Amino acid sequence: MAEEEKECRELSNEKTSDAVGKAAEEARARLADNPWTENPDAARVLEEKEPETSIQPEKLPAAANESAEEVPGDSGNDETEEDEAEGNMSILRHLEELRTRIIRSLIAIAVGSGVSYFFIDEIMHYLTLPTGGKLYYLQPAEAFFTYIKIAIFAGFLLALPVVFYQVWKFILPALTVRERTVIGILVPSSVLLFFGGLAFSFFLVLPAALQFFMGFGSESLQPMFTLHQYFDFVLAFILPFGAVFELPLVVIVFAKLGFIGSEFLQSKQRIVIFLSFVIGAVISPTPDIFTQSMIAVPLILLYELSYLVVRFVLRR
Repeated sequence: MAEEEKECRELSNEKTSDAVGKAAEEARARLADNPWTENPDAARVLEEKEPETSIQPEKLPAAANESAEEVPGDSGNDETEEDEAEGNMSILRHLEELRTRIIRSLIAIAVGSGVSYFFIDEIMHYLTLPTGGKLYYLQPAEAFFTYIKIAIFAGFLLALPVVFYQVWKFILPALTVRERTVIGILVPSSVLLFFGGLAFSFFLVLPAALQFFMGFGSESLQPMFTLHQYFDFVLAFILPFGAVFELPLVVIVFAKLGFIGSEFLQSKQRIVIFLSFVIGAVISPTPDIFTQSMIAVPLILLYELSYLVVRFVLRR
């Protein structure tokens, strides 16, 4: 048994030496083919370095894993910082956009005021038509400052479409396509209704109101309107009509959203009539029943018109 074990060991040693010899020959052949070295002892160097190179692949995955573990964290921090920077920049952009829109609106009002002041004589001619074309001023600077006030108010009316357009452009990015369509219809409609209320008040209601008030005059009591007081009266008289004429638009929007219907509007008619006179008493520039009625009656008629539109057009 001992002899057999000895022979097996000798055979294994021979096989091992043969394998080592073949490996050395192959290494020398590879070195001979490589152009970067001509050193015959490089095989020994490679043989000595082979254990280190065999270990390196085991180290590389760990290093790669460590770097892979570190990279996501760093990228997450970078993304967070980028998101915070984008959020800060978005706020700054919104503020800059708001400032730009306000400046453009003010420029439009300034341009409209300048144009209005250039035509101030024509404006005053139409303003004084209900009084017979004659007004007075009691203080030296009253006419000048009243002209400035009239020019600014007329300039604001001229620039009102531009102002609404700037507001529209500012809120446009935050709206959906459906909301843009709805707002695109509501904004021009509200502007037209507002101007319609001003025109209705100035050309129809204001002359009748002035004739009613001037009817209290006599030979010993003559009306004499000052420029400042007359303009304040006209301004306080026509502006409520601009707001009142927005009622159909408000009612139609609520009906379209499903909040109210024709039955609801019909059931509230008596309450609306009462509230119309209350509103007329609150917003009218004078406490007389005539002025209150001149505001309350159009409000009731507009409510009835809104009821007809909701019932027969929207079919709510």
